[in-house]
Amino acid sequence: MIILIVLLVVILIVLASCVKIVPQAYAYVVERLGAYQGTWSVGLHFKMPIIDKVAKKINLKEQVVDFAPQPVITKDNVTMRIDTVVFFQITDPKMFAYGVENPIMAIENLTATTLRNIIGDLELDQTLTSRETINTKMRASLDEATDPWGIKVNRVELKNIIPPAEIQNAMERQMKAERERREAVTRAEGEKKASVTVAEGKKAAAILEAEAEKQSAILRAEAQKEKMIREAEGEAEAILKVQQATADGIRMIREAGADDAVLKIKSLEAFEKAADGKATKIIIPSEIQGIAGLAASVKELVSDK
Repeated sequence: MIILIVLLVVILIVLASCVKIVPQAYAYVVERLGAYQGTWSVGLHFKMPIIDKVAKKINLKEQVVDFAPQPVITKDNVTMRIDTVVFFQITDPKMFAYGVENPIMAIENLTATTLRNIIGDLELDQTLTSRETINTKMRASLDEATDPWGIKVNRVELKNIIPPAEIQNAMERQMKAERERREAVTRAEGEKKASVTVAEGKKAAAILEAEAEKQSAILRAEAQKEKMIREAEGEAEAILKVQQATADGIRMIREAGADDAVLKIKSLEAFEKAADGKATKIIIPSEIQGIAGLAASVKELVSDK
């Protein structure tokens, strides 16, 4: 009875060991009697006891490997150290299991040799400024080389580029000189802009001053013009009034029945007032001269009486 129970327990253990559950993002490579039997994907699987075994459990997720810095020599004979990061994913579990003995070590060695070949064709300055180009070339080369191993290289990144100490010092001095140069250029441009701004301000002020002077001159000229017009209008009005008064006087004389002799005498009185004792010579028309003689004769007659 005890032997039967033990035998039953052994059978249950063996049967339980034949039941396998493959988790998500994993694959199991199964061998039968040492030969490849198949690849189990996600789910519940059963294997033959004793003769079947899970040879390898493979992670199908994308993996990241950070390799130690590798010494490389540039085209201009500068030795530097570069460490890389490789992102890869297993796409064929069977080829990965049987393609290469140690896939990670193989990728590391392949990365080092590929990096040396690429950097060997570049100078120092190109190496420092061409990371994207180096990454692309390395990814293409590694992906092609690892394809027979069932590995897909998704991305390669240069993590650090470490040049020699003397090169770093020279680069720092160069960067410092470049920053000082940029500072000097920036300062000169600022001073130039300030000078231009000041000059434009003076120019604008001069233009405004000239414009103001022009407007002032125009206003003065208009005021003078208006003054002259008012004076001319006043003189014209005065002359008009004098002429009007003269016309009125003549009309009154005519209405009073004065003859030509009276008119001429009035004209003579007008010349007398025009002379006002200040003129040294007065030219009198002949008609008025006759009237003047007549007036003298009349004056003499009056005095004889």
